[in-house]
Amino acid sequence: MRLRFVETPQAIIAVEEHGPPDGAPVILLHGFPYAARCFDAVAPIMAAAGHRVLVPHLRGYGETRLKPGVLRSGAQGALGADLLALMDAMAIPSAILAGYDWGGRAACIVAALHPQRCAGLVTCAGYNIQDIARSGEPASPEREMRAWYQYYLHGERGVRGLSQNRADFARLLWKLWSPDWRFGEDEFAASAAHWDNADFVPVVVHSYRHRFGLVPGEAAHEDIETALAKLPPITVPTIDLHGASDGVNPPGAPSRRFTGRHDRRILAAVGHNPPQEAPQEFARALLDLA
Repeated sequence: MRLRFVETPQAIIAVEEHGPPDGAPVILLHGFPYAARCFDAVAPIMAAAGHRVLVPHLRGYGETRLKPGVLRSGAQGALGADLLALMDAMAIPSAILAGYDWGGRAACIVAALHPQRCAGLVTCAGYNIQDIARSGEPASPEREMRAWYQYYLHGERGVRGLSQNRADFARLLWKLWSPDWRFGEDEFAASAAHWDNADFVPVVVHSYRHRFGLVPGEAAHEDIETALAKLPPITVPTIDLHGASDGVNPPGAPSRRFTGRHDRRILAAVGHNPPQEAPQEFARALLDLA
């Protein structure tokens, strides 16, 4: 693995690179509260198949640093803009994009708004673009219960709680969201090291406030947010992986916003973090697209 730092307009993004530099690119994007470590078993499989594998540290995580004066935004527009800017800075015209949670959102955004940049999409738990205009509509009580952590972060008590208890907060979510996953302490600690980033708490808090319309996003990303408000279809070839035991987003009806070739795969005894819980199945989806 080679670690490199790529400058974009808003950040210095840390990128873990595997495989031959001239291989067909695959970009793997982690979620919250996880880290690039979730792809440690997936990246070697793809590299061995001849792919150039790029695993960025998302804004607020690991070695990535936002520039001074940049809003510590976790909004979906910021995540999509970071991915597109990274591809531009690395002169990657098109790549297979894959991710889950926040990373799946970034991948879905680029696939929807810039399909020519996405050679194929692996997303987890479906269409990950947020419908912020309808965020005030109540869901079923069971669904609302699963989103407790989001509401917790709307208040200052939650901000202090996350700041003081990053690892305990994440450990609880890992257990709730992946009840069949028996992760080891070393495995958890490897990801926890990525949450020491000074931008982690402000980016996370902004994300869970912006998606409910409680705070504004970055002015530079308003065009993206306007486009996303239309909930654009995803036309590129897509494989949708959904953990059968996902504790925060259990499988429901497939989204109708995938209008291209679409294959949905339900993974038994897998929760919210498919690449780390089921790396072989995740890699198989990537190879099937390739």
